[in-house]
Amino acid sequence: MASDFSERLPSWDWDDLTLRINSKTARDVEQALNSAKLTREDFMALISPAAAPYLEPLAQRAQQLTRQRFGNVVSFYVPLYLSNLCANDCTYCGFSMSNHLKRKTLDAAEIERECTAIKALGFEHLLLVTGEHQRKVGMDYFRQHIPAIRRHFSSLMMEVQPLAQQDYAELKALGLDGVLVYQETYHPATYQQHHLRGQKQDFHWRLSTPDRLGRAGIDKIGLGALIGLSSSWRTDCYLLAEHLFYLQQTYWQSRYSISFPRLRPCAGGIEPASIMSEPQLVQLICAFRLFAPDVELSLSTRESAFFRDHMIPVAINSVSAGSKTQPGGYADDVPPELEQFEPHDNRTPQQVAQAIGAAGLQPVWKDWDDYLGRATQLPATVAPSSQ
Repeated sequence: MASDFSERLPSWDWDDLTLRINSKTARDVEQALNSAKLTREDFMALISPAAAPYLEPLAQRAQQLTRQRFGNVVSFYVPLYLSNLCANDCTYCGFSMSNHLKRKTLDAAEIERECTAIKALGFEHLLLVTGEHQRKVGMDYFRQHIPAIRRHFSSLMMEVQPLAQQDYAELKALGLDGVLVYQETYHPATYQQHHLRGQKQDFHWRLSTPDRLGRAGIDKIGLGALIGLSSSWRTDCYLLAEHLFYLQQTYWQSRYSISFPRLRPCAGGIEPASIMSEPQLVQLICAFRLFAPDVELSLSTRESAFFRDHMIPVAINSVSAGSKTQPGGYADDVPPELEQFEPHDNRTPQQVAQAIGAAGLQPVWKDWDDYLGRATQLPATVAPSSQ
């Protein structure tokens, strides 16, 4: 048996998968919609062109499953970019090392001010985005700052460069709850075209990251493909579903989250290789809800306010709000030229919460940590440990 997903990927032929997806029929779609539990072939049918006319029943089934599994609650989180330093050269990212922009890494005092400002907005769930520069923003930096950040928040996620298993285990001990790592694309040749320099050139090291996370016992593992990078978003997202299925079977103790990032404008950015329309994004998200009813589906401020307001009640149970995509930005205004990408939904967190409430849903800023038996942040009166 293959030891991780990286060794399984070659068993799928990209062109064959693309042909199979495009060959699905209306009968295949109807069979999938009527299945109590979807197979991967059913999922393939639901993301195929043949499913486009079935958007209404697909959305109805997705909404029914979402309410059954998650009630009327939607979890709120916000990203805090710690740095825009990067040792990689990627064609689609504003932080790419070849872009001549001002570089910044938050120090301890700046992090404290940002955390205080984010808490004042009401957030208890924080996603740390670190850039990818292991020497300057690596484990030494994390050891120095994560314990202080963790004291402010109920849960802490990171979007960080691929690390070794023992590093993830140490981050968990420091208070980290989850890690997001996007493969960007499951097509190796396309991957190489867009990752020109740096450690991120190593396709298989990145692809094996969720395996290392699972073995390190990380509670939540976030996955995603950058939609528009490859020539077929459907094939990429089918392989994302295969990856999710494998991880759920192998590391069943962990929880999983799927994100749906579409390419957004950024400094020096590229044009998408394949365009996904908003109805197609609805189709994809709903298909994932039917395929993996218990998995968190997340939608970021990459998407418009209009789209998010209509999609969240259907199948989404985690959203970001009021996001800044440059280092800091919550305590002080930061020039947008430091942005990783241009957000599309620029509403305040309160405005997003009001829109969710108007749809009959309850925005949740905090989990019931004590009830779940998980440690919350330390009270403000407790001094940091000297260990």
